[in-house]
Amino acid sequence: MKINKINVLQLVASMLLIIGVSSCSKKSSSTGKGSSRATGWNVNNKKGGFKKAGEQEAGPGLVFVEGGTFTMGKVQDDVMHDWNNTPNQQHVQSFYMDETEVTNFMYLEYLQWLKNVFPPTEENYKHIYEGALPDTLVWRNRLGYSETMTNNYLRHPAYASYPVVGVNWIQANEFSKWRTDRVNEALLEKNGYLKKNAKTEDVTAESSFSTETYFNSPTATYGGDDKIVLKGKKGSAKATTTKGGKTIQPKNLYVQRSSGLLLPEYRLPTEAEWEYAAAADVGQREYNVYKGQKKYPWSGQYTRSGKRQTKGDQLANFKQGNGDYGGIAGWSDDGADITNEVKKYPANDFGLYDMAGNVAEWVADVYRPIVDNEFNDFNYFRGNQYTKNKIGKDGKAEIITKETMKYDTLSNGKVIARTFPGQLVQVPVDENETYLRQNFDRSNNLNFRDGDQQSSKEYKFASSESTKEPKTMYNSPKHNVTVDSLGKMVRKYDRSNKRTTLINDNVRVYKGGSWRDRAYWLDPAQRRYFPQDMATDYIGFRCAMSRVGSKSQNKKRPRN
Repeated sequence: MKINKINVLQLVASMLLIIGVSSCSKKSSSTGKGSSRATGWNVNNKKGGFKKAGEQEAGPGLVFVEGGTFTMGKVQDDVMHDWNNTPNQQHVQSFYMDETEVTNFMYLEYLQWLKNVFPPTEENYKHIYEGALPDTLVWRNRLGYSETMTNNYLRHPAYASYPVVGVNWIQANEFSKWRTDRVNEALLEKNGYLKKNAKTEDVTAESSFSTETYFNSPTATYGGDDKIVLKGKKGSAKATTTKGGKTIQPKNLYVQRSSGLLLPEYRLPTEAEWEYAAAADVGQREYNVYKGQKKYPWSGQYTRSGKRQTKGDQLANFKQGNGDYGGIAGWSDDGADITNEVKKYPANDFGLYDMAGNVAEWVADVYRPIVDNEFNDFNYFRGNQYTKNKIGKDGKAEIITKETMKYDTLSNGKVIARTFPGQLVQVPVDENETYLRQNFDRSNNLNFRDGDQQSSKEYKFASSESTKEPKTMYNSPKHNVTVDSLGKMVRKYDRSNKRTTLINDNVRVYKGGSWRDRAYWLDPAQRRYFPQDMATDYIGFRCAMSRVGSKSQNKKRPRN
């Protein structure tokens, strides 16, 4: 018995020793308060070390959309027979998307900022504000009275929560860039890296904030004023320490990309992302398969609600039939005759509102009739134009000034600013980035494998023919706008009868049905196109943001 007791005590001691060693090992290998698994350094140490890994936070107005696989382009009905919805399997990474369409109020914030920072009364900036204004004349009709919307829809408070329209693709894209900088500017101020209220009190045309400029050279933002751009939460003046009677300036106190504080850019969603988010097939997922294909962003084959409390109500804002945009007065089918306030209809299974009806929405892609899933089935996107920072003679990235900012004159004569003071100058990538690469070999990839001559197997890359400008497959009209010697704008409309299509590199995809469309267009897989520099009264937009890090927000658990 005595021997057995000793054996038991030895066994218990051995187990305690193993448990202690195991717990110490786990503590030392953690990336939390313990030491780094890579270096043994203490992470998040104020005197040095590295930032602990963390999850990305959703930006203002955004909803998380967990990525996955889905059948892109599969429509329930195809009465048009235009063969541009060929079903193909795609996978989309997780991302964030605006809960609602961008509203008039949100866009007016943008216009007010532009007006304050770039006064339209100054000759050098007069086209900036004017170029960002939505086209309110889109409401007019030759045989219809719509002056009420023309005069009031954008600015009247009654329409503040309605989706903005009259915005072309270029304007929507520029709004997204502006939104990125304003959100990150606020994050820096909140965390003590920018002077409080500088974003409203100190910002000028020559002294403003750009996210990419800040990452490249923090001291170049706000005109290099170190009283605005601070080194750390307490500011540059107080961010010094004294050691042995010597004053030491802490290093790397500006926010860097590795800090994880600033958010990725707001942008227009890709067509694949928009369709995936609108369909929200996750609502009928069974293990790793989908239980059938949805016809609309909601379950079922009908546009009316089958729930007891809302039975018979329309689930979207769309055109019911000839002359029927809302229903009989007194009890409306969908509660609207033109657009409607956002969030008036139920959200889909991702928590996104109005992914069918209200307004159709711009997406990032250039339109082509085919989706080339044979070449790529992961984050599909046609529209890549790769650029890099332009390096000046001093070896530093060049920054745009008021003298070097650029404007675009659209086909309709409207002038739009494409670069702003304080941003980094971008140039196309060249052989330095593409030489001997297998994944890309040019800056502009809009026409890659789209059926043009250079995509053909008959194209002779090694011959002298390849040095000539390739003939494009799409023989579309080429409208031209020039300025004569007197400074007068001359518009030249292409009246050629030899044109065979409207498709070119300047037409963009738009998705989703609108208040002007029949239920046929509410199917998330339907796709149409429109010139990127033109606007309508039925196309709006919403923004998206890529997710960095894990695919899921929550840890996966087995069902059983």
